[in-house]
Amino acid sequence: MTDRNSLASCGIGEGRPCYVIAEAGVNHNGNLETAHRLIDAAAKAGADAVKFQTWITEEVCTQGAIKAEYQKLHGGDEDQFTMLKGLELPFVWHSELKAHAEERKIQFLSTPDDVASLRLLCDLGVPLIKIGSGEVSNLPYLAKIAATGKPLILSTGMSDLAKIARALQAIRSVAQPPEVALLHCVTAYPAPEEEMNLRCIATLREAFQVPVGLSDHTVGSLAAVLGVGLGMTVYEKHFTLDRRMPGPDHAASTEPEPFAALVAEIRKAERMMGDGVKGTTASEVTNVAVVQRVLVYGRNLAAGSAIQEGDIKALRCGQDGLGPAELPRFQGRVLRTAGVVDAVVREEDFQ
Repeated sequence: MTDRNSLASCGIGEGRPCYVIAEAGVNHNGNLETAHRLIDAAAKAGADAVKFQTWITEEVCTQGAIKAEYQKLHGGDEDQFTMLKGLELPFVWHSELKAHAEERKIQFLSTPDDVASLRLLCDLGVPLIKIGSGEVSNLPYLAKIAATGKPLILSTGMSDLAKIARALQAIRSVAQPPEVALLHCVTAYPAPEEEMNLRCIATLREAFQVPVGLSDHTVGSLAAVLGVGLGMTVYEKHFTLDRRMPGPDHAASTEPEPFAALVAEIRKAERMMGDGVKGTTASEVTNVAVVQRVLVYGRNLAAGSAIQEGDIKALRCGQDGLGPAELPRFQGRVLRTAGVVDAVVREEDFQ
C-alpha cells in the first residue's frame, strides 16, 4: 500500500512516467478567470499538475526591492514589491481553483513563499509542496516546510552540491523527514542552452540518491527529450495562454499548443527508452528470415556424400534454419539423403 504522503502517491518515482508540471506561476496576471483558463489548458495539454505561486508580498520582499533584468524587460517601471503585489494569488481563490483542477483530473499545486501560504496549502490538502530555487539557502523555512510531512520537490537553481546538501540536511532535521525530489534548474529566463549542463540530472541523483528532474527554462522541447534520456522523473516548464500578455514570465513561457506537443515528445521519448532488455522485438520477428543467413547446400550432392569445403554455404534464403555458427560441425559428415543446391540444411539430412 502506497503512503499517501509519499512521492509515489503523487505519481513520482523511478520507473514511472515523468511527472509533468505546467508552471502557471504568476501568468494569471491577478485575474481569476485567467487562472481557471490556465487549469483547463494545462489539463488539455496532458500535464499531470498545474502549479501556481502563493505568497504575501510583505513576507517576501522589501518595498523598493529591485527586479531581475528579465522582469524589467517585460514589465513596467515599478519595483519588485509593487510587481509582486499585483500578481498575488488571493487566498480566497485557492479552494475554487483546486476544485476546478480536480474536476479536470489534474493535480493542483502551488509554491508557498511564506509560512501563512504554506499553512493555507496544507489546509487545502495539496499532495506535495514545490519549493523554488530561491529558498535553497533559507534553511529555517525549509525545516518548517519539512515539518508538514508532505513530499517535497526542491528546485536547485543558483546552487552547488554543498548548498544543496545543506538544504537537504535542514529538511531531514525534522522528526519525520519527508521524501524529496530535486530539480536541476538554471535560474535564467530564458536559460541559455550552453549553460543547461543537463548531465547534472545524473550528478544530483548520484550525489543524493533521490528522484531528480528538470525545471526547464529553455525555449523548445529539446531539453525535455534529453532529460528523459538522462532519467528525469519530474519535468516543469512555465506555461501561459499567450506569450504576448503583459507580465514578467509570459515571454519565457510555453503556450498551450506547443506545451501539448512537448508533453507528447516526452511520452514518445519514454516509449523509445524502453526497459533496457535487449532481444528480438515484435517488429523484427518477420525480418529475421529475410536478413539473417542460414545454412544451405552450395551444390547438388548425392546421398552418401561426405561434406567438404564449399558444399554448405551461409546465405539469406527467406526461411528458418541453422545459423552460420553451426557450419563447422557438418564438415566431414555423411549425407543420408541427397542435398539439393540452395535447399536449407537440416539435421535429419545426415547419418
